[in-house]
Amino acid sequence: MKIVVQIPCLNEASSLPAVIVDVPRFIPGVDRVEVLVIDDGSTDGTADIARVNGADHVVRLPTSRGLAAAFARGLQASLERGADIIVNTDGDHQYRGEDLPLLLQPILDGVADMVVGDRQVDTIRNFSPLKKWLQKTGSLVVRWASRTRIPDATSGFRAFSRETALRLEVFSTYTYTLETIIQAGRKGLTVLSVPVGTNDIRRRSRLIKSVPLYVLRSAVTISRVFLMYEALRVFVFLGTIPFLAGCFLLARFLYFYAVGDGTGHVQSLILASILVVLGFQTFLLGLLGDLIAKNRHLSEETNYRLKKAEFGRPVSHGD
Repeated sequence: MKIVVQIPCLNEASSLPAVIVDVPRFIPGVDRVEVLVIDDGSTDGTADIARVNGADHVVRLPTSRGLAAAFARGLQASLERGADIIVNTDGDHQYRGEDLPLLLQPILDGVADMVVGDRQVDTIRNFSPLKKWLQKTGSLVVRWASRTRIPDATSGFRAFSRETALRLEVFSTYTYTLETIIQAGRKGLTVLSVPVGTNDIRRRSRLIKSVPLYVLRSAVTISRVFLMYEALRVFVFLGTIPFLAGCFLLARFLYFYAVGDGTGHVQSLILASILVVLGFQTFLLGLLGDLIAKNRHLSEETNYRLKKAEFGRPVSHGD
């Protein structure tokens, strides 16, 4: 059993040594624990610091591509190095290495495919009331969209079985946290949560530079991923509203027409026609989205099989 702990980093030279040292190298039921650092185009020597402080592997991206891209590159590199379980943690030393076995246990026991660390947001002292409310509200929406019961959807401290890592596809360029939970839940994977502790963070989040922008981008990510799986249901619901309104206005016009007062209600007929056509077109968008979703499912299955064949045998890479 091999565990690879991946750490996506952007200019984390000051905190990265503590993160690497904090990773437990001996865990019951695990043969080997390796640390993989993904340097997302850092300019402060993060990659060199990682090597000096004991990282087993370092993957350096020439330019910063964002957290989601660094995370996805880490999954690929971990699979290439033969990981049976992949653990993701942050380079700011927010999470405690001593809690890593807690993440692993449900996967080692065979009861989970993915485990997310629950920071118990209400107990985090350096989170403002607004940030706590946003985190809990976002997690509530993700639970609904993913059909899971994860209380802390934005937590970056999480573990994936090898099979789960092969099945996940990261499309977002912003953050992977929400997207991967929704994907896993919608693909029928078992996603569990375990309570974990946190360390005090001495800097502001680089991901949340603006609260309104963060909310907007998170909402777009959730909506896009949800539509990938539920396009037909969403567009049928949206189309039903104008369609029924149009039918009501049409029935109203026919009533007045039957009693000889149709000429005074032509506007209702025009508006009814517009609403019925709009509703029908929305239904068609739902059918089109559903066909695209089915095609995407086939593409994902093909990609999964290709990755399984590619990463079936670990390949040694120089770092």
